[in-house]
Amino acid sequence: AYNRENVLGDVQVLGVGGTITAKAAATFTQVTSTLTTIIGDAEVNGLIQATRSGDGNDQQAVQIASKAKSVGRKYQDMLVNGTGSSNEYEGMLNLVSSGQMATTGTNGKALDFEVLDELLDLVTDKDGEVDYFMMHARTLRSYMALLRGLGGASINEVVALPSGREVPGYRGVPIFRNDWVPVNQSKGNGSNHTTIFAGTLDDGSRMHGIAGLTAEQAAGIQVVPVGESETKDESITRIKWYSGLALFSEKGLAAADGITN
Repeated sequence: AYNRENVLGDVQVLGVGGTITAKAAATFTQVTSTLTTIIGDAEVNGLIQATRSGDGNDQQAVQIASKAKSVGRKYQDMLVNGTGSSNEYEGMLNLVSSGQMATTGTNGKALDFEVLDELLDLVTDKDGEVDYFMMHARTLRSYMALLRGLGGASINEVVALPSGREVPGYRGVPIFRNDWVPVNQSKGNGSNHTTIFAGTLDDGSRMHGIAGLTAEQAAGIQVVPVGESETKDESITRIKWYSGLALFSEKGLAAADGITN
């Protein structure tokens, strides 16, 4: 549970001897973001483990690694598409408010620089600082085509992440690819559309943009040995992640739906 800011406390400009009237308090709305469990069991037959684990291909390790990858990809999926029902947390498509949608017309439109500029303008919770764009690979290709079409413009604008990795950027804002962003959305009489997101990441103050959530006493992906199956010659390892997503400020998330190309 956290408090999402509605209205700032007011202030005034005061001359010498003036009366202070700026006494209105900030107001907040209490919001609750729930955690869910992403979970799966890696089960390895004893004979397979004993006979096929040579040359560094430990079958139990392979299956655990595969399940862990699936856990991460399920989070990427729900980050965008989480419904808030059937034990899913709400994803960005459901969290973005109606007042934070860029103008794309009744039936959507092709990607252009104006859409990206408007998204940047809509993200205001860090006083104009924007931390990311997120889009499907199809849309990222369209962005690169726009840059090539400028004639003489460089398509090498990149942003260096703290890890040292470089990703494409626009106006100094990194563009992250997430292929879980759907490309089969409808708007008006159009179909096969997609959505672009822009926003901020929380800095620990619980006042900005989005933040992933995990259990305080069990943070991150957990790998738990369950033991031998009671009825089969199989070793069971459970992979799980108690996770969720919070939107601390509605002004920290914007979207442009109906992108056609």
